Amino acid sequence: MLLPEIVKDAWDKREPAIVLTTVDKAGVANSIYATCVKKIAEDKIVVADNYFDKTRANIIAGSQGVILFITGEGKSYQVKGSIEYCKSGEFFDDMKNWLDAKYPGIAAAVLTVEKVYSGAEQLA
Repeated sequence: MLLPEIVKDAWDKREPAIVLTTVDKAGVANSIYATCVKKIAEDKIVVADNYFDKTRANIIAGSQGVILFITGEGKSYQVKGSIEYCKSGEFFDDMKNWLDAKYPGIAAAVLTVEKVYSGAEQLA
């Protein structure tokens, strides 16, 4: 599913940090702030694994994910979908190209867009 135009525009105006939420096998949520993030396609967002721990374990165990971001105007959006954990390959190589060298960039967590919300309103 592609990000709606309103969300693509909002992404370009977002605050630097996003919140990435995953769940463990027992359904316990884990949320982290992340700043090393990039929309790499109309349906994919990459979050660099610099210091993941629970998040890494949750993704490897098959967790879905949610990226929450807010614009400078205070409008929030949730992007939900499946997450692929890439320690090599195209997504990993691309991440290494845009990631600041001061970060370890252990892997690229690639969220594929499946649902998009603004508040309770489903946009896609």
